[in-house]
Amino acid sequence: MPYLYRPSSLKEHRTPKDARITHSSGQSFEQLRQESLKKGILFEDVDFPANNSSLFYSERPQIPFVWKRPWEIVKNPEFILGGATRTDICQGELGDCWLLAAIASLTLNEKALARVVPQDQSFGPGYAGIFHFQFWQYNEWLDVVIDDRLPTFRDRLIFLHSADQNEFWSALLEKAYAKLNGSYEALKWGSAIEAMEDFTGGVAETFTTKEIPDNFYKILDKALKRGSLVSCSIDINSAADSEARTPLGLIKGHAYTVTGIDQVSFQDQRTKLIRIRNPWGQVEWNGSWSDSSCEWHSVDPVEQKRLCHAALDDGEFWMALKDFKNHFDKIDICTLTPDALEEDALHKWEVTVHQGSWVRGSTAGGCRNFLDTFWTNPQIKLSLTEKDEGHEECSYLIALMQKDRRKLKRFGANMLTIGYAIYKCPGENEHLNKDFFRYHASLARSKTFINLREVSGRFKLPPGEYILIPSTFEPHLEADFCLRIFSEKKAITQDLDENVDIYLTEPQKPTAPGQETEEEQQFRALFKQTAGEDLEVTAEELQSVLNAMLQKRKDIQFKKLSLISCKNIISLMDTSGNGKLEFDEFKVFWDKLKKWINLFLQFDTDKSGTMSSYELRIALNAAGFQLSSHLLQMIILRYVDQELQMGFDDFLNCLVRLESASRVFQSLSTHNKEFIHLNINEFINLTMNI
Repeated sequence: MPYLYRPSSLKEHRTPKDARITHSSGQSFEQLRQESLKKGILFEDVDFPANNSSLFYSERPQIPFVWKRPWEIVKNPEFILGGATRTDICQGELGDCWLLAAIASLTLNEKALARVVPQDQSFGPGYAGIFHFQFWQYNEWLDVVIDDRLPTFRDRLIFLHSADQNEFWSALLEKAYAKLNGSYEALKWGSAIEAMEDFTGGVAETFTTKEIPDNFYKILDKALKRGSLVSCSIDINSAADSEARTPLGLIKGHAYTVTGIDQVSFQDQRTKLIRIRNPWGQVEWNGSWSDSSCEWHSVDPVEQKRLCHAALDDGEFWMALKDFKNHFDKIDICTLTPDALEEDALHKWEVTVHQGSWVRGSTAGGCRNFLDTFWTNPQIKLSLTEKDEGHEECSYLIALMQKDRRKLKRFGANMLTIGYAIYKCPGENEHLNKDFFRYHASLARSKTFINLREVSGRFKLPPGEYILIPSTFEPHLEADFCLRIFSEKKAITQDLDENVDIYLTEPQKPTAPGQETEEEQQFRALFKQTAGEDLEVTAEELQSVLNAMLQKRKDIQFKKLSLISCKNIISLMDTSGNGKLEFDEFKVFWDKLKKWINLFLQFDTDKSGTMSSYELRIALNAAGFQLSSHLLQMIILRYVDQELQMGFDDFLNCLVRLESASRVFQSLSTHNKEFIHLNINEFINLTMNI
């Protein structure tokens, strides 16, 4: 075991202010390191322990893993040897080539690499068995701390490792990323774009070789010069194709890194070449311009040296652009800013971020194919006010990302199929209803709905107001999402689902006894029969009266009203505060009840006797309650059953509580219509009476 240096010999290191501490102790990397040094022990991470739970969640290891620290594997471990380079990334026994392709690409951007892999870490002075790495997650940077115990078999690393067995930064980075996502197994299969964004906070775009523009070589050149991360892959048609080798040595369904481009003189012409790396650290292209191909015999040795050409089975190779287009299907580019790669100019981009959720029964409406529910999706108003310099339109990029799906894989979650649509805003500053989408087509939308973590696209539209709707393809699927809107000029956004507006009508004055209708006279007789001469009823008596009267109606199906509903009614209508309902109070409530019954019948569109959670949203609006998505979700969780249906008793109880809370708020907000101030006694009194 190496000697533990005392804290006095340490160079101070701080977690960058904009990286959030994630360790369960609430302590930063430096605090944890100092604590270990003071105690004279090596750090052990309780959040990601050295056992099978950190390895797999759906299978048992096929070989006996032994967790070892680097100095238990080799005599002189180094964090980084001779700089972090793409040759330090060699794939192990885990199907995470997508991650390794992204790491290899990261090594080509020195500034981005230094952010992800803080450089002042080592096995020398200050070593305490603890390391940290930083990753971007949904618009914030996280500082992920790990111990340096790594899974081995026969003293060799099982997963990602460096070509130099004494170098460990890449293996530790993979472990930190596994911790971020819950386990090593969670890293199986994915898209390099995902890790590229987590390493940079950049914007990812996918090109298909069938559709790439004529100036693609220039686009690629700009991307690499701007520090963009670039990977490529070959599509598969079935699971059997996965990692199948083509006759020319390429691997299907496998993520490669694009590490450079150049041109070489060949047969009196300039030939465009692309340099690619296989994260396996071996198995290369064997066609034209491969390491040992005859084309190199015609290239000047000086030119070969400049291109670092060597016949080594190290996983890296050159190929001609035309062969690249013919053999690869997809290119992923993660740019650090959304600048269009077709342009020479760099722009300052404005960015707006919305964090939201698709919740079953409330905001998980699915795509436009599902008209009955599509309108319930989150809606974001986008105001484009300024044209691009020298143009008549506004440029912007929209990137929609579903959150934490990889971390939730152990619970059966998969990537959902997501996308978005953009509509011209009709002028109202409120959530658009179903009829709007019945008669209006979208102006623009994502290229496709796809089961990737993020879908993005560039658009140009005239200045104006638009509605952006992110959604899953099918309704009722739940996930959190992060929506980023980049624009060259400032764009103003507003979440239309955060508005709360209450419209309560003043209750009608009671009818004088001599002017009562026949129905009201029947009420009085029934009321008097139940309440006695004082014409006041308790909750139990009110329950009897209402059930008797509602059962006479043939147009509504309902179970008997519950006692809690009747107690809530009394709480709403009891103006004297005696816990009972007088006849005049009951008559006012009966008028209100008839209105609510009509609403229930109106929005129970299939006449099933129940109302769906989507119909509930419209019914509440008609009753005067425009609620935020969060409030709607709370109501749905409380009152709607597993089939997303609500009976009349729950509908009534919901409306009574909403009106009661709204009237109390209105009575207390005399000076400011948006806020009330309560002491603890008033707050408890308020909550107990709603």
